[in-house]
Amino acid sequence: MDAFQKAHPERFFQIGIAEANMMGIAAGLTIGGKIPYTGTFANFSTGRVYDQIRQSIAYSHKNVKICASHAGLTLGEDGATHQILEDIGLMKMLPSMVVINPCDYNQTKAATIAISKHDGPVYLRFGRPAVPNFTPADQNFEIGKAVMLNEGTDVTIIATGHLVWKAIEAGEQLAAKGINAEIINIHTIKPLDAKAILKSVGKTKCVVTAEEHQMNGGLGDSVAQLLSREMPTPQEFVAVNDSFGESGTPDELMVKYGLDTVNIIAAVEKVIARKK
Repeated sequence: MDAFQKAHPERFFQIGIAEANMMGIAAGLTIGGKIPYTGTFANFSTGRVYDQIRQSIAYSHKNVKICASHAGLTLGEDGATHQILEDIGLMKMLPSMVVINPCDYNQTKAATIAISKHDGPVYLRFGRPAVPNFTPADQNFEIGKAVMLNEGTDVTIIATGHLVWKAIEAGEQLAAKGINAEIINIHTIKPLDAKAILKSVGKTKCVVTAEEHQMNGGLGDSVAQLLSREMPTPQEFVAVNDSFGESGTPDELMVKYGLDTVNIIAAVEKVIARKK
């Protein structure tokens, strides 16, 4: 895709115009009482049209649902130009914008239905590859409400999106080592379920956050802000560390950039060692 972009810059300019028009049209449709859902790659849904989202949707508090597919490294072979890893940060900084990052098909479907009942702009982020579908098909999706997956006492693992399944795998392996991990699925980055996080970390006294996003600006950043104000606690981050992605299979990239089960386990062992 990078080579194609260099060879055909006019095509990518046209894409930018199309996405900007889509956001403008969506904002306009809300005036007539419609609830528009936009849909395209996460890179095109955020970075390429940020001005339109900020001015026409967030600032104007328009009831637009921005649905963004192909987010993160797991876009895979299309490479760094399409693997946006900054989108959660971009969107959560906009006043009134709700940011949701579900973990599987069932949760994505439930979230898609639930956001129609929310009055205001929403960013719904999901990925490209097939991943385990492990949450209930009939679940009640509540915006801003964390989901407890496993109660534990030794460490809190807070994960979002594709990293939720990796956290579950890590929890099973940690149990075999005698480490009892509390695992929380944070599907809503904003508003953050501060009560659930503080309750868990107050018990375990340490936390690992895991996400397919830049370390700066993502879920871990939000958790760190909360804890620094309310309950200073040792924290380790499983996230991309100030780097663009590259072309490769989703699994290869998740391993290379440290977003795998083994990395969560290592972060847990490190953060437990930091507990006083």
